[in-house]
Amino acid sequence: MVVIAAAAVLFVGLRRARGGGRGLKHRFGPEYDHTVARHDGDVRAAEQELRERVRLHGSVKAEPLPPGARERYVAQWAGVQEQFVESPQQAVIEADALLARLARDRGFPDGERFDEQVAALSVHHAHSVHGYRRVHTATRGQGGTEEMREAMVEARRLFDSLVAEHAADSTRNGRPASAERGNTSWALPRRHAKGSGT
Repeated sequence: MVVIAAAAVLFVGLRRARGGGRGLKHRFGPEYDHTVARHDGDVRAAEQELRERVRLHGSVKAEPLPPGARERYVAQWAGVQEQFVESPQQAVIEADALLARLARDRGFPDGERFDEQVAALSVHHAHSVHGYRRVHTATRGQGGTEEMREAMVEARRLFDSLVAEHAADSTRNGRPASAERGNTSWALPRRHAKGSGT
């Protein structure tokens, strides 16, 4: 009888552990795969890190933007996109700083500590945080113009999520609300990037 009870406890424990992994994979999506890759395929270490992120940042509540801030941020992002045509490197630097300020204004940890800010963002915006990471990497001059353009386009997903009026409506299945409404200002012109030293 004791052996049967011990086996039942072990079975339930293993099932919960496996279910936790599936739950994390569903919650974090591409961020789950990124974290596993960063841990050289060590799923257990990656899942431990993701659980720790949820523990530390799961209770972060998105703060509403002050009156007029949303419009200012949208105008600033449009300016950064325009600047990309003439100066891609400077544009990604400004996009990185803009995302850091916007995340801070929405109640996430300050962008002074990029890793902590991205960890917190990944808990709430797992499907769009990778673009911010790519833009941040591009600020160090890594990659050509096309890579910077792709990073900017991908980072726009996080920007749209953070600048959305209602935090609860900001994403649906990992897609920003403005993208669902047919926002056509996502893409940067590829033709301008081709002759720019890739």
